[in-house]
Amino acid sequence: MDTIDRVQYIEKIKNYLNKNLIKVFIGQRRVGKSYLIKLTIQYILKKNPDSNIIYIDKELYDFDHINTYQNLITYIEELLDSTKENYIFIDEVQEIEAFEKALRHFQNQNKADIYISGSNAEMLSGDLASMLSGRYVQIQINSLSYIEFLTFHNLDDNDESLYKYLKWGGLPYIKNLQKDDVVIFDYLSNILSTILFKDVIARYKIRNIDFFERLVLYMASNSGNLITSKKISDYLKSQKVDISAKVVLSYMQCLQNAFLIYKLNRVDIHSKKVFEINNKYYFEDWGLRNALVGLNHYSVPDILENVVFSHLKTLGYQVSVGVMKDLEIDFIAEKGGKKLYIQVAYLIPDEKVKLREFGNLLLIKDNYPKYVVSLDPVQIGQYKGVEHLHLRAFLKKDFNI
Repeated sequence: MDTIDRVQYIEKIKNYLNKNLIKVFIGQRRVGKSYLIKLTIQYILKKNPDSNIIYIDKELYDFDHINTYQNLITYIEELLDSTKENYIFIDEVQEIEAFEKALRHFQNQNKADIYISGSNAEMLSGDLASMLSGRYVQIQINSLSYIEFLTFHNLDDNDESLYKYLKWGGLPYIKNLQKDDVVIFDYLSNILSTILFKDVIARYKIRNIDFFERLVLYMASNSGNLITSKKISDYLKSQKVDISAKVVLSYMQCLQNAFLIYKLNRVDIHSKKVFEINNKYYFEDWGLRNALVGLNHYSVPDILENVVFSHLKTLGYQVSVGVMKDLEIDFIAEKGGKKLYIQVAYLIPDEKVKLREFGNLLLIKDNYPKYVVSLDPVQIGQYKGVEHLHLRAFLKKDFNI
C-alpha cells in the first residue's frame, strides 16, 4: 500500500496499542478513517508480522452478510487464533445492528485488540456508552491539515498551493484525482450526496427532502454567520416553505451527527455565560461546502474562518465565539487551561479595518496570545502585543502554549 503517514493520529494510536480499550475512529465520511485503519494495520504488521488481523469493511459488498451482532460474533470467532495476537478492525461499524453487544462480548474475553470506525456522532451514545463506559478511547479524524495537504499532493508551500487548499479542501482521496477544478468538484459533489442521503436522509428517515436540501444550501451560504433555527424557518417561509423552527433544529442536529457541520457556541468573554441563540456553523470540509455553492460562486473570503476553525479543531482545541457587549471575537481556542484569541480578516487595507480587527482583541485584558489572521502579502507584525499572521503562517503553527 502506497501510504503517507498522518503522524499525529499514528502517535495517538501507538499510546493505546494492545490496551484493553476499544479504539474508536470517528469523523465525517471520506476524511480518512479507513486510511488510518490501514495505516494502523500496517504499523502492527511491521512490529509483529505474525499478527492475526481480522478486518471488516461495511462499505464493501463482501461483508453485507454481517448485519447483526450475532453475525458479527460468528464471523470473528471463526477467525480468532489463540496462538497469535489478534486484532479486530471494523470500518463503519454503525451499519451493523446492535454492534455494541458484539464489542462488549469480545472485550470481556480480552482475546483481541479492537478498533472500530464510524461516521455518526450518535455511535457512542445511549447503549454503547453505557455498556463500554470507561472502556473505549475516541479518536476524531479530520480533513487534511495544510501541512498534510502539501505532503499528500507533493506541493511546495506557496500562495498557489494555499489557494488550491482553500478551493479543494482536505479530503485525502483528491490526491488520486486529476488536478482539475471540474473533476475535483464533481468528486466532492458525489461525496456530499453520499453523506446527505446515506448518513442523514436514510438514517434519520427524513421525508421532506426538498426542504432538507434547501437547508443544507442555506448553511453553506451562511457558514460563519450568526444563525438561529427561527431565522432559517422565517427565511424559508419567505420562500413559501412552511417549516417550524423545531424541525429545522432537528435537521441541523442530524447534519452535526454526520460530522458535516459543527456548531460553535457564543461565550461572554468576561462572565463565561454561554448564549443559547445565534450560533455559528462551519463545515468539517470546506471543499464540500464549495462544491455545494458551486465552482462559479466559490469565494476565498467566504471560507477563511472555516479554514481557521478547522485548523484549531485539528490541533485539539475547544473552539467558541467570543462576545464582549456588542463586539465579537471570531474564535476563542482553549486547551490545557490556556487560551488563544483569533480574529480573521480577508485583507487589512486601511487604518479603519486595522483598528477594528486589532482593537477588539486589545479590549481583552488577559495575557493569553492574540492573533489577527489575514491574506495580506505584507504583515503588520506586532501591534500593541497582538500578532499579525498570514494564513499560511497560521496554518503551519502548532500553538504549543
